[in-house]
Amino acid sequence: MQAVGMVVEYNPFHNGHHYFLRQAMKQTGANVAVAVMSGNFTQRGEPTIVDKWTRARAALESGVDLVVELPVFYAAQPAHRFAAGALAILNALQVHRVAFGAEHPEWDFAALVAAEQRFNQAEFDQYNATYATQFNQQLHAQTGVELRDPNDILAFAYTKAVLANDYSIQLTPVQRRGSDYHDQQIHGQIASASAIRQAVMAGEDFSATVPPAMKAALDKVATVPSWNSLYPLLRNQLIQAPLDCLAQTYQMAEGLEHRMKEVAQRSLRFDDFIHGVKTKRYTYAHLLRMCLYTTLQLSEDEVAARVDHPYIHILGFTARGREYLHQVKKQVPVPIFTKVSQGMRDGFYNLDYRAGKLYQNFTVVEQDLKHPPIMIR
Repeated sequence: MQAVGMVVEYNPFHNGHHYFLRQAMKQTGANVAVAVMSGNFTQRGEPTIVDKWTRARAALESGVDLVVELPVFYAAQPAHRFAAGALAILNALQVHRVAFGAEHPEWDFAALVAAEQRFNQAEFDQYNATYATQFNQQLHAQTGVELRDPNDILAFAYTKAVLANDYSIQLTPVQRRGSDYHDQQIHGQIASASAIRQAVMAGEDFSATVPPAMKAALDKVATVPSWNSLYPLLRNQLIQAPLDCLAQTYQMAEGLEHRMKEVAQRSLRFDDFIHGVKTKRYTYAHLLRMCLYTTLQLSEDEVAARVDHPYIHILGFTARGREYLHQVKKQVPVPIFTKVSQGMRDGFYNLDYRAGKLYQNFTVVEQDLKHPPIMIR
């Protein structure tokens, strides 16, 4: 069996994802589709519109054969760490073809990665500009290209991860089709995930843009999960925790804990808080991830320990996906499991377990402990 791997959020699974799935299978000649999917929080650190089990089921009912979880310590990360974690899982699962959407599939991403090696690191010292802005300034100076679209940024990150780790993975870019990634309006049957989420929030019709399994789940969403609901937990943590404890939070740097704590003292609404913390130095995506890290009380040591001891959590599979797992399981060099036990909850799976419990502010569904994998025949 020949598998094609995909790195996804499916937030939510929509017709564009279905089109991409068909193209990935066609262009790679694969007969098994393996998706590494973010759990309950996105790369930007935001809660997903429905939980990971609902999204996994929709994917399996729409043609994906195997869905595995991208752990939160990889899922809620900048592109390079997000991509590196996902490709490490696919490589462990013996997946040697990986497809991804790109706005510019014709670009030589390996050449762009090579150009980065020639960057002058001393120039990354502008405190009134984000790292991404400074990165693109140097990339454009060397290649004439700037990485502005999220899909192209991830394409660069996938290429970099393959080259850095010498994976025997063939990367296949697929031209993205339909609405722009950031488009907030539905214009046809293929709409952006952002536009669909906006439609759900506004009570507008989105039915033509998603497969039946996803529509049924989204129809049940009364309130779209957001940081507006989680902010009381974040605010309490920022106010109650001493500064030296906040400073130990993963990725907390440059005295950001002082600013977050001070703004939390006077901000009763999340929108006021996030706008108050924002500076030219930090993107909103970085600050949203910091909100998640802080609420989870995530530390540098915890993340380092989990990265050093990887694992694979199976969320669901079809009969074909189960057959593929049986084919490769003896060659997989890391632990594979389908249910979270009490010992795992208190041990190596603890970070994902805590993220699941945080997400349970939006759902009564148990997210991890003893939850069985989804099986589609």
